Amino acid sequence: MKPYAAVVARLLREKRPRTLLDAPCGGGWLADQIDFDCRLDGVDLYGKAPARYARFEAADLDAGLPEGLGRYEAVVCCEGLEHLGNPLLFLRSAFRQLESGGLLIITTPNVWYPEARLQYLLRGFFPGFPSLAGSIRPGTHMHITPWSFAQLYLYLRLAGFQAIRLHDVEGDPRPKRLYEWLLGLPQYLYCRTRTRRARSDEEREYWRAAGRRQSVWGRRLVVSAMRA
Repeated sequence: MKPYAAVVARLLREKRPRTLLDAPCGGGWLADQIDFDCRLDGVDLYGKAPARYARFEAADLDAGLPEGLGRYEAVVCCEGLEHLGNPLLFLRSAFRQLESGGLLIITTPNVWYPEARLQYLLRGFFPGFPSLAGSIRPGTHMHITPWSFAQLYLYLRLAGFQAIRLHDVEGDPRPKRLYEWLLGLPQYLYCRTRTRRARSDEEREYWRAAGRRQSVWGRRLVVSAMRA
């Protein structure tokens, strides 16, 4: 199981939603993490209905979540947002599908860590996000939209979400080489300065999260948000 999966499972156990949507659901790994009474539905472009899912729909999430699914107390999007060309459309549809006070959990690769930014400087492409020239085929597992905490925060707020939180991922590789620490240090210090100069609680929490080690040096983002 990927390290981020444990964080997702913990957040769900804390929330204990009675209705949960997994999109994209893949092979249905999330069902093994549910140890409380919950109706689990899934959406994915590929495959068939996973075991233990009450409802499954095959759909392209680039068009948003399918209409008619109903409302949910939680929506999980693991390793899906980086594949979408219309992420704001998807996030707005997730907002509509959530009950008031509902929880959205997103996991996605992070392109802010120093090695990724160094590769972008030297090659013009982030790790895991190649040019794809000659192999662009809609409907395949292409990484097309890179994310940092700052970008994800912006999109979530535009979609209407609040209480946006970045969560640490145990086991997420941390830099072991001095140059990686040094490359990330200016950004880390910049965010700390902006935190001290913040003029509102929202701005302060934003810069505090943006400057956390998971955001600056981590390879993975796990972010939760709520429909207030």
